[in-house]
Amino acid sequence: MQSSSPQRSAFAAETAVERQLRELRALHALAETINQCPAVEAVFPEALQALRWICGADRAAVLLFDAGGTMRFAAWENLSDRYRAAVEGHSPWAANDGDAQPILAFDPRQEPSLHALLPLLGEEGIASLAFIPIAHQGRLLGKFMLYFDAPHAMQPDEVRLALTVAEYLALALSRQAAVDETRRLNAELEVRVRQRTQQLEEANREMESFCYAVSHDLRAPLRALDGFSRILLEDAGAILDDDDKDKLQRIIAASERMGRLMDDLLRLSRICRAGMRLAETDLGAIARDAIGRLRGQEPQRGIIAGVASGLTVKADAGLMRIVLEDLLGNAWKYTRRISEPRIEFGRRERDGKAFFYVQDNGVGFDMRYAAKLFSPFQRMHSPSDFEGNGIGLAIVQRIVQRHGGRVWAESEPGRGATFCFTLWTEGVPAEPR
Repeated sequence: MQSSSPQRSAFAAETAVERQLRELRALHALAETINQCPAVEAVFPEALQALRWICGADRAAVLLFDAGGTMRFAAWENLSDRYRAAVEGHSPWAANDGDAQPILAFDPRQEPSLHALLPLLGEEGIASLAFIPIAHQGRLLGKFMLYFDAPHAMQPDEVRLALTVAEYLALALSRQAAVDETRRLNAELEVRVRQRTQQLEEANREMESFCYAVSHDLRAPLRALDGFSRILLEDAGAILDDDDKDKLQRIIAASERMGRLMDDLLRLSRICRAGMRLAETDLGAIARDAIGRLRGQEPQRGIIAGVASGLTVKADAGLMRIVLEDLLGNAWKYTRRISEPRIEFGRRERDGKAFFYVQDNGVGFDMRYAAKLFSPFQRMHSPSDFEGNGIGLAIVQRIVQRHGGRVWAESEPGRGATFCFTLWTEGVPAEPR
């Protein structure tokens, strides 16, 4: 065997400062490679070079556990194919060893785990070797092998620096594993998104079929009920008593109510499926126009209505018109019995977060029942007191949710109500929802 390699001879002549500088350069080059390389395989050569520079080794290798728990060569320098084939799978530690320590074999003959490999080491010209564990967070990932052509007793600084290189590589391996897992999860997510998109498309088709049935198939029997009841009233009104006429009137009224419910259901369905076109939208202008229309319908009401300025947002103008017409229409309706009715639309801040509101001083409601406010066909007041089918607030909620916000209400019986909503709480998306 050679007494020393030219590389080791050059290292022996170094000063302490020169040695420290070489070690720092090796670690810096390794760290740069880890930061810049997208795949961990590109880090192996730099790690082996760093180890050889630090320890003066003639050869080096990195072996990693495979999925079956067997050590496999991942990279190597100056090792024959025969040697690698013979020693692959050999490990002085168990795969689940949580506290693997370096093994320094100055004289392989004194290491029991190497007795079977002594002839092979002699053929390869290996006089000393070292096992450096590669571990991360208590989990053994693999090992570095350092080989010396002449007897070499590794110094504590060399062992410390070799473990530092092993730690660098362990971090790179863990990062790669995290990247691979992220890619796997992303691929899984894409598959799930495609599946959910397909399910959504099927649900939309079913909804369209249902809406078609509502629009056509269900209206026919309603028209028949209404029409025959009216004919019966006209043709047989003279011989029917008041009780019979009342029953027929109830059938006609129920048919009309059912027709309105169908209209509202179709309206909700269309709004949930309608496309969105986002643009700068002046909510104040929409609110003033909606109030003007309400005044035109009931010019006798001397209602005080205030609308703030500067309420421009990125939104679908058509959908936001529906929101404001429903909210202002409710405020208009539920202040009908108030002597000095007031309605206000504006923007406020609470806990540093802005929101829009429609406030009135109408009849209000009990907040214990607020949970059902935004459910279709749920009402807080009797139809005999205030007209409506209970679909407007459900539509408002759907539209606000499509604009990335939420809607809620605050009220007390006899003290009015305030309906609040936010838009784009997580920012305006690049594509409409």
